[in-house]
Amino acid sequence: MNIIHKKSWSLPESSATPEDVFWNRRRFLTGMAGGGLALGAALSSRPSFAETDPSAHLYPVDRNPAYELDRPLTDEGIASTYNNFYEFGSHKQIAKAAQKLQIRPWTVAIDGLVDKPQTLDIDDILAKMPLEERLYRHRCVEAWSMAVPWSGFPLAELVKLASPTADAKYIRFETFKNPEVASGQRQSWYPWPYVEGLTLAEATNELAFMATGIYGKPLAKQFGAPIRLVVPWKYGFKSIKSIVKITFTDQRPVSFWEEIQGSEYGFWANVNPSVPHPRWPQASERLLGTDERRNTLLYNGYEAQVAHLYKGMTGERLFM
Repeated sequence: MNIIHKKSWSLPESSATPEDVFWNRRRFLTGMAGGGLALGAALSSRPSFAETDPSAHLYPVDRNPAYELDRPLTDEGIASTYNNFYEFGSHKQIAKAAQKLQIRPWTVAIDGLVDKPQTLDIDDILAKMPLEERLYRHRCVEAWSMAVPWSGFPLAELVKLASPTADAKYIRFETFKNPEVASGQRQSWYPWPYVEGLTLAEATNELAFMATGIYGKPLAKQFGAPIRLVVPWKYGFKSIKSIVKITFTDQRPVSFWEEIQGSEYGFWANVNPSVPHPRWPQASERLLGTDERRNTLLYNGYEAQVAHLYKGMTGERLFM
């Protein structure tokens, strides 16, 4: 018998409003408020980008009921048009610019302290991995948040495939570098390519996830297609997009934002409402697409699953 043990942060799946229901409710309320039918249609329209993804037939995938939410899903149209992806610009409206990214062919190199370095085609990765959908909260250090249905597979499965040696302690992730396509990478003051890192213990935690889809479809390019990292207990800048290289190492990686401003964006970047960013508070967050603010939760609400990773680490700036 498969017994599902509820997490402390879980609520029944019915608590997560289905995306189509949420959209219909917005259409109705917008139409009621002032009779602006044209405005209502504009607000509820979703982005329409020309997209051909050979993995489209794989989605939607089955939802894992162990990963649920305490809030409605964010509208796909809103989440898809409010994106941090500095490769394409430092503003949020980069969705159209991101469509220049070519996601096939796409390979991911695995090297460093592994038994057998290898380069895998993205479609081979998708064929090897157990795809599932998880509802996760996503918290930005800019103090906004969203709730989305990621599709993909546990990062631990990729670690297993890589077969790291006993000396491996960290994983370094690297994104693509192509300034001809990504205009933001022409800004020489940034240390391109984008780099992030996790400890091996963090990477093999049950929550660490490699996302290849969202909202029941392959990842849209502005979300970091065709493969990105999702670590829901950390601030969003740790979730590196459009990964091309994964290196196992015994040295702690220096991440992109840590190199730029280490006093504000450290390696650990765990969510903690009690530790303000040097320039703004973190005690609450704005739910993307609404005027609602909620109190931010320690580890973004995933304390029971990850707090043990950081016990006894005195002297480390574990938050931010």
